[in-house]
Amino acid sequence: MRSNRPNIQDVLAYEIKKEIAERYFGFRKLIETDKLNFQEKTRQYSFILEKRISFDLIRIYILLGDEGLIHEFLSLTNLPADLFYDPYLTKSATIRARVFEGISLHGFTRKRRLKNLFFACYDRLAVHIEQYRDKLKELSEDRENINEEIELFYQKNDISSIVGFLKALGDHSKTGHMEGGMEPGMAQGLAQKMRIENQLPVDHYLPTILSLPARKQIDKDLRQLISQAIDRHQPEFIELFSRRDGWALR
Repeated sequence: MRSNRPNIQDVLAYEIKKEIAERYFGFRKLIETDKLNFQEKTRQYSFILEKRISFDLIRIYILLGDEGLIHEFLSLTNLPADLFYDPYLTKSATIRARVFEGISLHGFTRKRRLKNLFFACYDRLAVHIEQYRDKLKELSEDRENINEEIELFYQKNDISSIVGFLKALGDHSKTGHMEGGMEPGMAQGLAQKMRIENQLPVDHYLPTILSLPARKQIDKDLRQLISQAIDRHQPEFIELFSRRDGWALR
């Protein structure tokens, strides 16, 4: 009478396949989770760029008003020439009302209040750019870690070697996540299909922005810019800064 007890070779082959599959897919899952976390961080950190830095710059663009002065400012501060700039920004009363909403001013004259506001915007921009740069550095470190994980993964989990090893266990075992009886060439195709690509550099997702020069280093140039801007502004624009009621740039 034929025994129903499992063949010891089948049991061992199954357990080996199971262990290999769990190790392979477990390691792969960790990398995929890290890549998803990287994407989420990228989305979150873009908030600093889009909501903080953009508002700081748009305020400065409006205060400078003139396109030539704006380009001088961008050149002076080593900022990208097209960073959130659109000529429409300086002409839209709606945008002006939005970005300056809730701002209180200080200074004895309207021109002094406008100058103080300009320098406050510059200081805020410098702070937000440093925060943004810190986040980019953090993302770069995450990217390096992910790519090191991927390199280690492939050092320990070569699909062709795994398939060859499983095939050597014997084609009589047909259970587990990976099948041993794979035809020549299929292992390479499977490896390509399941390949985990390296994480792209951070600047593929977010722009690199240099630190702003310390204000004291370019103070004279900044004062000349805002003074020229005030001279070129229409009286009705200067009138927007007629109130003097404390100081709170949010």
